[in-house]
Amino acid sequence: MSMAGNLRKVTSLGTVGGLRKVARLARRRPRVDLSHPARSPLGSSVVNCVTYREGVRAPADGDLVDAVERVRKRGDGFVWLGLHEPTDQEFAGIADLFDLHPLAVEDAIEAHQRPKLERYGETLFAVFKTVCYVEHEELTATSEVVNTGEIMVFVGQDFVITVRHGRHGSLGPLREELESDPQQLAKGPSAVLHAIADHVVDDYLTVIDSVQADIDQVETDVFAEAGARADPGRIYQLKRELLELKRAVVPLGRPLEDLATRPIRVVDPEIQAYFRDVRDHLLRATEQIAAFDELLNSILQAHLAQVTVAQNEDMRKITAWAAIVAVPTMVCGVYGMNFDHMPELHWRYGYGMVIGVISVACLALYRGFRRNGWL
Repeated sequence: MSMAGNLRKVTSLGTVGGLRKVARLARRRPRVDLSHPARSPLGSSVVNCVTYREGVRAPADGDLVDAVERVRKRGDGFVWLGLHEPTDQEFAGIADLFDLHPLAVEDAIEAHQRPKLERYGETLFAVFKTVCYVEHEELTATSEVVNTGEIMVFVGQDFVITVRHGRHGSLGPLREELESDPQQLAKGPSAVLHAIADHVVDDYLTVIDSVQADIDQVETDVFAEAGARADPGRIYQLKRELLELKRAVVPLGRPLEDLATRPIRVVDPEIQAYFRDVRDHLLRATEQIAAFDELLNSILQAHLAQVTVAQNEDMRKITAWAAIVAVPTMVCGVYGMNFDHMPELHWRYGYGMVIGVISVACLALYRGFRRNGWL
C-alpha cells in the first residue's frame, strides 16, 4: 500500500490509534528518507522533512508518520515538511495527517492567492508572495523586470508545512540559517514562520533597489538632450512591473499587523516582537513602491511635455519656412499668369529686380524668425 493510502487512514482510525496503525503498516516496507525528493514516497514535490527538538535537527529515522507520532508522543519539538508545487494526490495524505482545512489545502495547491493570514481551528495558514528581479542587459518595452511566486505556510503546535510555487524563493538557505541559531529555532514553529516572513520582505527590499536602478536609467534618458525621442514604452513597462510588485507587497501589511499585535495561540509571544520588525521593513518597502509610482508618473508627464514642446518647435520651424517660401511662390504665381500688360514685364532689368525683391523679403523674414527663436 502506498504512503498516501496509509496517511488517508488516519482520520478513520483516530488520532493516536490511527498514527500507530499507519506506523505499523509503514514498518512493513523499507524505510525511505524523505529528505531526498527523488526517493520520496509522497512524490517528487517533497523537498525535505526534518524533526527539530530544542532547536536542533533530530536524526532522520523513519517516515513522516513516525516523525509526527514521536513528536506528539514526547510533547516537544516539531516537524518541518517542505513541498514544491504538490498535486492533489500528493497532498491528500498530508492534509489528513495534519487535519488541514480543505479550503486552505485548495489554496495551497492551486496558488495564485493574495498575501493573507487565516486561522482554521488550531492551525494558522499564511500566504506570502515571493518576488525576484529578472536581470536584463537593456530595459525595453517588453522586458520582464519582476517575477513572482508564492509560499504557503501551515503552522500548528508541532508542525510547519511550507508549500512553494515558482522557480525562485528556495527555503534551503533559510533552513540552514535557522539551524545555525538553535536558540531561536527552539521557540517552535512560529520561529520558522517569522524567518520566512523576514526572508520574503528582505527580498522585497532587494528587488526594490534593483528596480530603482532601472527607474534612474529611464529618468536619465528622458531628461537627456534627446529625451523627447526616448521610448515611452519603457516607462509603461516599468509601471506594469511595479504594479505586480505592489500586488505582492501591499496586501501583506494586514497579515503582519495581526501577527505583530494580535495574540495567536501558535505564535510564541517572544516572536511577536520580531514580527513588528518585519512589519516596519514592509512599511519601508510599501513607501518606496508608492514613491516609485509617483516618480514614474512624473517622468511620464515630463516625457509627454517634452514631446509636446518638440512638436511645437517643429511646427514653428515648418511655419517659418512656409512663410519664407510663400514670398517667391506669390511673386512667381503673379508673373506666371502670362498677361500681356503686366508691370515691368518687358523691362531689361525686370528679372533681376524681382529676384532681388524676393531675396530681400526672404532674408528679412528669416532674420525675424531667427530673432524670435522660430528658426
